[in-house]
Amino acid sequence: MKKNLILLLLLALFFKAGAQNISLTKGWKLSIGDNPEWSSPGFDDSGWQAANVSKNWEQQGHPDYDGFGWYRLHVIIPSSIKEKSYLKDSVLISLGSIDDNDEVYLNGTLIGKYGGHKGSDIKRSRYGPRSYKIAANNPALLWDKVNVLAVRVYDTGGDGGMYGTNFNIHMVDIMEGVHFDTGSDFSYGEHNTLGKSIGINTSNNYPYKGTLSFKVTDPETGAVILSKKTDTAHFTTGVPFSWWFTFSAAKKKSYLITYTFKDKKTGVELSETETTPYILTPAVSKIPKINGAAIFGVRPGHPVLYLIPATGKAPLKYKAQGLPAGLKLDAATGIITGTVDQKGSYPIVFTVSNKLGSNTKKFTLAIGDNVGLTPALGWNSWNAWGLSVNDEKVRTSAREMAGRLSVHGWSYINIDDGWEAAKRQDDGKITPNEKFPDMKGLTGYIHSLGLRMGIYSSPGPRTCGGYLGTWQHEDQDAQTYSDWGIDYLKYDWCSYGEIAPRNPNLEEMKKPYLVMRSSLDKVNRDILFSYCQYGMGSVWTWGAEAGGNSWRTTGDITDTWNSMSNIGFNQDKMAPYAGPGHFNDPDMLVVGKVGWGPSLHNTRLTFDEQYTHISLWSLLASPLLIGCDMGHLDRFTLSLLTNDEVLAIDQDALGKSARQYIKKDGYQVWVKELKDGGKAIGLFNTTDSYQTISLPKSDAALKGYTKYRDVWRQQNVTSASGRVAPHGVLLLRVEK
Repeated sequence: MKKNLILLLLLALFFKAGAQNISLTKGWKLSIGDNPEWSSPGFDDSGWQAANVSKNWEQQGHPDYDGFGWYRLHVIIPSSIKEKSYLKDSVLISLGSIDDNDEVYLNGTLIGKYGGHKGSDIKRSRYGPRSYKIAANNPALLWDKVNVLAVRVYDTGGDGGMYGTNFNIHMVDIMEGVHFDTGSDFSYGEHNTLGKSIGINTSNNYPYKGTLSFKVTDPETGAVILSKKTDTAHFTTGVPFSWWFTFSAAKKKSYLITYTFKDKKTGVELSETETTPYILTPAVSKIPKINGAAIFGVRPGHPVLYLIPATGKAPLKYKAQGLPAGLKLDAATGIITGTVDQKGSYPIVFTVSNKLGSNTKKFTLAIGDNVGLTPALGWNSWNAWGLSVNDEKVRTSAREMAGRLSVHGWSYINIDDGWEAAKRQDDGKITPNEKFPDMKGLTGYIHSLGLRMGIYSSPGPRTCGGYLGTWQHEDQDAQTYSDWGIDYLKYDWCSYGEIAPRNPNLEEMKKPYLVMRSSLDKVNRDILFSYCQYGMGSVWTWGAEAGGNSWRTTGDITDTWNSMSNIGFNQDKMAPYAGPGHFNDPDMLVVGKVGWGPSLHNTRLTFDEQYTHISLWSLLASPLLIGCDMGHLDRFTLSLLTNDEVLAIDQDALGKSARQYIKKDGYQVWVKELKDGGKAIGLFNTTDSYQTISLPKSDAALKGYTKYRDVWRQQNVTSASGRVAPHGVLLLRVEK
């Protein structure tokens, strides 16, 4: 009787919460290890650890753990979700994202799996969202009874476990295969008008006929700016419905757009929201201006490649006063090449001119033991192309960087995983696969543009993508990279977890990076060394000592507010370890079109969140590595990446990372010291609504500072105060 009463109470709670969608966010249990009995519905998991599925398992008491873990959940699935569904044949179980591979059991029956683990033969990491469909009449599914979900997870490295935001059970209904296509770019018209074409697509054969409603809202005031609808939204498989709209965006802020389609026959609705872009970065002047860092480091006798980054109406002419012997400047391109044998700090004055005027800048060429004196500015292929990267995509990225970004200081083109051949040559030399027919030729092409070339590997036998790693070929691979002309190496822990002990100590964590550091030191070329080992062993405390130019402090970033903000706003303890030549790396940027494979989408970050992303990473003195499709840089993304005053904060020669100065429930303030005695200050709104954030002039952080500048707008302001959008930022530079 007591058991039945509890069941009725639980069912009542589900009905109250909404019978169409059963939340799976609470009640999970976690155990580290592996045991086939843990899939059984009768197993007693009462002694297991309570799990928070919004966080990875490293954050729940299992730091640096790679291997197996299990999650279990007891959940009632009420038959009402089937009764109220138009289609009644299948149930969809969504499990957030899993890092990396999984098997999912419902009441002891395997209903789905992704990725794989066969002894030590891990073919590929499969981190990502998981959803599994099961027939409504499958005997493993117990309607109106307690069901046991058991999820077996295998983590290959870095963050691990099952975590994210989308945990639920619902019927596969008529709108399951329908989605709004909002991927087209906004167009910008006169008088602050925005226009866009949207579509509705489906993979179902059902002939959809209904109403498409469209509403634009000001999130600051709640006022509806525009509302309209059409009753002609008809579509089916292969025949999408498209609609063009325009509206006036009166102010430079983001507006909220809500699209709603209602099917006439069933009454079922589908809704989606997105925000609108607003550009703060002023247009570039036609008068010459020299951008970029004020210092560049090279080791004695190693090749110098430096492009003077300057904007202005072409053609530009370049001069450099004080170039040391051994270097030459191409006056038409601004590219400096050569070698300098003698250590020293060489002061140089750059001059760039055109028919409209000229501009000069003091610059220091530091010939010595340190390189990478300011954080790397460049592009990495992973967040856009994943393992589908190829020669053509890299060349496209290089051309776009040379044509649109290098004048602002961007300089690295980095190939991530997926370039390696299936096996080494007989002499052990590594070669590229068929996607990269001429790696040395590709590097030469990139160098001819004044840009630098980066590559990827792992200290283990395989990379994260299952390609050849560097294990036991460190000297050979370093020499090969040098022969190709490589300037940057990302070195990913990955399968080295199979070489190191299960719970490696600090010395074992350092070992593969020290070995490769020694190999890189043997070649006659500067190759920036980027550690990608996810922050294990508090790498920021020893990364510089072990010869790293940067080191990842976290697991992989995704294009969500939860991922970006959790990573960015948790970098304070790493800040003291940043400095010239050695920087904390909270992972690559997720602005523009991303996708981690051949299919791309617009980043899921709102436009306000993207301003926060670039502002926070710049304050942190982080490497800024673009992760989007460089062949499709829309106007807004380009404005994010070409604000020279924002980039100057990241590239400041002092090399200090910002510190978390204020942390409240609704906002944070971060402060970064600058080389000229000024400060960069970020006021971040972490809530879902507009608020005014102020730092009084009497505050200790502002004492003695009289000049305030809004860096994104490049305008002087009177105070460190302003209305800040949800998840947005006010980025200031203050000077005495």
